[in-house]
Amino acid sequence: QVQLVESGGGLVQAGGSLRLSCAASGRTFSPYDMGWFRQAPGKEREFVARITWSRGYTTYTDSVKGRFKISRDNVQKTMYLQMNSLKAEDTAVYYCASRRRAGDEWNSWGQGTQVTVSS
Repeated sequence: QVQLVESGGGLVQAGGSLRLSCAASGRTFSPYDMGWFRQAPGKEREFVARITWSRGYTTYTDSVKGRFKISRDNVQKTMYLQMNSLKAEDTAVYYCASRRRAGDEWNSWGQGTQVTVSS
């Protein structure tokens, strides 16, 4: 069974940066891809970015393009989200997720880490 644990959230001023990490554990961890999602108060959870585990292909939602960068370390089984030029609207709980095959539901989720951007 895959377990995902996020870290790196916190309080930052607008324009600042944070780096989130998502550490995976499990003997047979070999996902097709991993992703970051976020949920702001009163809003539905939304997709932020994803990265294919083998080749490192990335996809971003439009609102974070040019500001956020997703990456992964296959050996350490860790995914990262470097967030720069943060805005108040980036405030949310950030979750990481993984799935075994393309097009599947995201079937493993972390517990979330809070990111708060003060304006």
